[in-house]
Amino acid sequence: PVVFHVIHNYGAENISDAQIIDAIRVLNLNYRHQNPDSVDIVNVFKPLATDCEIELRLAQKDPAGNCTKGINRIASPLTFTGDHSVKDLIHWDPTKYLNVYIVANAAGLAGHAVWPSDADTIPEWDGIVIGHDYVGSIGTSNPVRSMVLSHELGHYLNLQHIWGGNNVPGFYYLPVAQPGNCAFDDGVSDTPNTIGWSTCNLSGSSCGNTVDNVQNFMDYSYCGRMFTPGQKTRMHACLNSGIAGRNNLWSPANLIATGTDGTSSLCAAEFSANKTIVCVNQSITFTDNSYHGVTQRNWTFSGGNASSLTDSVVTVSYAVPGTYTVSLSAGNGLSTVSTSITDYITVLPNPGNPGPLLESFDYTSGIPDNNWVINNPQQDAAFTLYTLGGYSGTQCVMFDNYNTNENLDDELISVPINTSGFPSLQLSFRYAFAKKDSLASTDFLKVWVSNDCGLSWTVRKTMNSSSLSSVAPQANPYFPSTQADWAYATVTNISNAYIGPDFMVKFVFTSGGGNNLFLDDINIAANVGTEDLSPDASLHIYPNPASNQVLIALPNNFNASVVELWSPDGKCILSTRVMPSNQVQLDLSSIAAGIYFLRVMNENSSLGGKILIEH
Repeated sequence: PVVFHVIHNYGAENISDAQIIDAIRVLNLNYRHQNPDSVDIVNVFKPLATDCEIELRLAQKDPAGNCTKGINRIASPLTFTGDHSVKDLIHWDPTKYLNVYIVANAAGLAGHAVWPSDADTIPEWDGIVIGHDYVGSIGTSNPVRSMVLSHELGHYLNLQHIWGGNNVPGFYYLPVAQPGNCAFDDGVSDTPNTIGWSTCNLSGSSCGNTVDNVQNFMDYSYCGRMFTPGQKTRMHACLNSGIAGRNNLWSPANLIATGTDGTSSLCAAEFSANKTIVCVNQSITFTDNSYHGVTQRNWTFSGGNASSLTDSVVTVSYAVPGTYTVSLSAGNGLSTVSTSITDYITVLPNPGNPGPLLESFDYTSGIPDNNWVINNPQQDAAFTLYTLGGYSGTQCVMFDNYNTNENLDDELISVPINTSGFPSLQLSFRYAFAKKDSLASTDFLKVWVSNDCGLSWTVRKTMNSSSLSSVAPQANPYFPSTQADWAYATVTNISNAYIGPDFMVKFVFTSGGGNNLFLDDINIAANVGTEDLSPDASLHIYPNPASNQVLIALPNNFNASVVELWSPDGKCILSTRVMPSNQVQLDLSSIAAGIYFLRVMNENSSLGGKILIEH
């Protein structure tokens, strides 16, 4: 029985269930002499390549007798240390389970295991620690590195390196003054003495006339293909010994207790989707991840058009925008288990909402809303509405980066916007961000755009923690207090190829140890010099929203001479000269209702703002 403990910090080391299942597959192929690459074994050793008659299975019951996948996930920075300390986080009874710890860094090694004799003395250290990129043959690993776990399992079962009991292949064993490895032995008679190899020298003969068994899993050659009968005998002796309780691992009672006796217990219904935010009529692939021994299933996709309701993998599309619940019932012919996720799927309109989008977040009660959705894969901190202030109004969007874990991506995604007929496209936004301290942090904000309703995305702006910082580092949770805290950004490299009925933009924030992030005044419109038109702290518009008349208050001595009103699609709706003044009254009675850019100019500069006209 095997249990994998994935110790991660939300990075690549948090490998998939599929990669772990593949690791079990590779182990069993190697230990049963069923690995396809065994055909490559050199002729002299082919007769010695043997079936070790050892099989590993993921535990289906935990120490309390509850159902399990045999996979645990624990977030801890100890993943970067990868020594015995990770075993303090979780450690199932080592006389009943082989504990395998997957980490980001296995103490500078590919992996390490505890000898049975040492585990007998210090049982809390028993198990294998291995880097995530040496687990299985897929995902973050590859077929060559996949053999490392077979090597470490050999140590767990009392096999030495084929050159002996040290960790230094080559002519000499540290310190250099000591005799070469030919003077040592691995305690197995049918593995010839060797210096040990870190390369795959198939013709190497280092300790006499006999060719070295370089393709043995217990060498460092990374071309392991086999175990010998002598190694099999040594491993079986270990498994028949009471040392470290190895003989209990495969006892009939323990196989039943751990759910590895070959009978599967139906535990839980689970499913996943390859995406949860789509546009109308786009396809989603759902996969049944229920366990164990599932032979039948029944899906429910309210409002969806499914390729099947009984297959393990189904394709579904939705014709109407909205949010949808998905349910699954799984069975084994004797019993069933069910699960349901409310509002699991978000379907967006196509064509999108009429453009432009001039988003101040002052007229919404929460996110998601009619203009924005969020993607929060980890179901932890997410983009949310902040109601205690913004740049130009009373609300904005906030990401609680101060309290979240690092290395996570969270997304704020626009509902599709119909920009058909726009002469050009420009995106602008305000942002406020602080680091926690002056040290480097790895926070990133990336702005992506799509012209096919989110099927494909192209990054158009990347800001790291330094370029994103609008204020000095803050040790305590940061919240902007004045307009001076905010900075302004534009994205002008959006080509006209993105003009169309289903333009989308998303802000992807990668947490990296910094402080909170705030976004406001996200404008998606025609390129009409929106930097000049962006809300300015010194320009005040009363009332706003306005109806027939509006008063524009300007800084002292500004002396406005020209006032312009621009539509978001780049058209100048109104341009009028006024007597130089710091207050301007504007007649809006002939202007259609909507959102507009206001630009006020004097001889030397201009100020900008937004105005909502309602009649």
